[in-house]
Amino acid sequence: MNSDKHPVIQDITDTARWVACFRAREAQRPDPLFVDPYADRLAGERGYEIAARLSVANRHLWAWVTRTYLFDQFLLRGIAEGADLVLNLAAGLDTRPYRLPLPAKVRWVEVDLPRILSYKSEVLREETPHCQLERIALDVSDRQQRRDLFHRLDGEANRVLIMAEGLLVYFTPEDVGSLSTDLWHGEHFRNWIIDLASAGQLLLMQRSYGKELGASGAAFQFAPPEGPDFFARLGWGVREVRGILKAAAELGRAPKELLALLPEPERPFLGYPWTGVCLLEREPRPT
Repeated sequence: MNSDKHPVIQDITDTARWVACFRAREAQRPDPLFVDPYADRLAGERGYEIAARLSVANRHLWAWVTRTYLFDQFLLRGIAEGADLVLNLAAGLDTRPYRLPLPAKVRWVEVDLPRILSYKSEVLREETPHCQLERIALDVSDRQQRRDLFHRLDGEANRVLIMAEGLLVYFTPEDVGSLSTDLWHGEHFRNWIIDLASAGQLLLMQRSYGKELGASGAAFQFAPPEGPDFFARLGWGVREVRGILKAAAELGRAPKELLALLPEPERPFLGYPWTGVCLLEREPRPT
């Protein structure tokens, strides 16, 4: 049967295999920003099939790779500053506990749907992480379950660093607000790394490959007009923001035809086609 008759993305877990392809291709370059020796296995045949059929999105490989690099940098800095537990929400097929030089004493907690965690555990069963790794099968959108988890972890660590890579764009603003609130209630939840898109960029993403993702229940939704400042009223101050295009240009990875978009405008970005990685810091909530 012709596979083209089936949806490109059949469910949300397929996006993790697709993104693993980009990490695998980065390792093939003579000047990789990072090397993920596990990405090829994790992507599998299904991941490369998706990448082949979403050829429009493949033109943005530079952006996916730059996002990964920026998350790596913020993460390593957070651990150097004393984070003793990393909470990776919707971890997908992320392999940072295996590929980054993490201290053995650091706890790393991955949270995602049972299907994706089971698949990853099977593929990596012979590999050894550099830190203390725990996988928790849980739907991040289930508010009561995540509250229970956050409460438990808050009592088990001194400084928690949260990651949400490629997650928030699929949530509504209300969902992002409730997640932000639940995380803020963790007294030891100190920093949060997220990626964010402007409204202009969200529209471009919806037009290019949003239809395929939306058919699988993974529609693009979140692009707040305030930009990163959306989180300030929720108790998360903006410590640092790195635009992906600007970072890619500094790293020699930005397509020449996009360099005219630099320099970036001041926040908020609104209709400007912007994506970035943001480091947030827990602060007292406004009264």
